[in-house]
Amino acid sequence: MLIVTTDFVAGKEITQVLGIARGSTVRARNIGRDIFAGLKNIVGGEISEYTKLLAEAREQAIIRMKADGERLGADAIINVRFSTAMIMQGTSEILAYGTAVKLG
Repeated sequence: MLIVTTDFVAGKEITQVLGIARGSTVRARNIGRDIFAGLKNIVGGEISEYTKLLAEAREQAIIRMKADGERLGADAIINVRFSTAMIMQGTSEILAYGTAVKLG
């Protein structure tokens, strides 16, 4: 399945719009990462533990969005976007969404 951030697929015609495909995951920080992040905050620099956590969450959201697109019978998901929201202290949702389409 093609997954693109553009609102078209080069060289292909969109023959049908199937609806919104979406996938999300909710992730929480853990105490070990928080302690290290606190120390890193003092000296500055990238907090690689959180970078890794968010990268894993984005990949999970993409996998779930793709599965939703497959459920809809899509050939591609176009105009893909990401959104984040804090659910509660230390817990965030990552949402990936786009338009599921059939291609000709």
